[in-house]
Amino acid sequence: MAKNLLEQLKEITVVVADTGDIQAIETFTPRDATTNPSLITAAAQMPQYQGIVDDTLKGARATLGAEAEAAQVVSLAFDRLAVSFGLKILEIIPGRVSTEVDARLSFDTEATVAKGRELIAQYEAAGISKDRILIKIAATWEGIQAAAVLEKENIHCNLTLLFGLHQAVACAENGITLISPFVGRILDWYKKDTGKDSYAPAEDPGVLSVTEIYNYYKKFGYKTEVMGASFRNVGEITELAGSDLLTIAPSLLAELQATEGELPRKLDAEKSASMEITKLSIDKATFDAMHAENRMATDKLAEGIDGFAKALVTLEDLLAARLATLEA
Repeated sequence: MAKNLLEQLKEITVVVADTGDIQAIETFTPRDATTNPSLITAAAQMPQYQGIVDDTLKGARATLGAEAEAAQVVSLAFDRLAVSFGLKILEIIPGRVSTEVDARLSFDTEATVAKGRELIAQYEAAGISKDRILIKIAATWEGIQAAAVLEKENIHCNLTLLFGLHQAVACAENGITLISPFVGRILDWYKKDTGKDSYAPAEDPGVLSVTEIYNYYKKFGYKTEVMGASFRNVGEITELAGSDLLTIAPSLLAELQATEGELPRKLDAEKSASMEITKLSIDKATFDAMHAENRMATDKLAEGIDGFAKALVTLEDLLAARLATLEA
């Protein structure tokens, strides 16, 4: 019987579910799962997950006591909710879950380190080994430095909102466990900037960016894993078959599962090793200069942080409204 594209992809790439929807994770049986503020906010508004939200709010109230202000309870529940979803996800998957640090801390190294340690402490208090958690941090210079500190404490990190080679090289040089270059958001920017409606998968700017990063890492033997993320179509995914990991939304996982045909490997570490590639060294000045020269990366990093921050504000408002209902 012919294998579908998802089955073939799983043979050469670790497939990760890009969702906070636990039912979708059960359906597609990925090894790992990733979440972000937008996904957690969306999941928290689904009726089937109201119990997780309510239990988190009740737990925060019990911790702080009846005299605590509602704002304090919401703040504590907010800090715990992503871990609450992570714990549910870890009951289903065999691998790791990525849990994101508050995007509003993206330019504060010390606060990001503290939040990463706090998230790990919550998981460990629930009996989960730190090896099953990736602390997700925006790939600003400050975020990368925070991740470097955490990695030295054996707290593994996933650097997200990654749009350029300068970010990827800085992550690799700082011993980061995994990066999530954003394929679809790069495509979005180029379509808007050029006015071009579509790109062939092999010419997709996001695909080309991840391919460049993958080849660079394998050429120079970096251990940092490459996990393509933020896909807009199946063509982007099939062009990156062979990447270390790919994190894919449920709708695209379903499309892959429903499609039969040959899926050739496009990324190959052995081929990368023989390529002519110039090695870079990234300090802060070089990082800042390369980032400033890359309009796309500059725009999309700022936009991504802002979008995640807005999702967090929405989540805080949602929790406040739900607490008021529970305690009415």
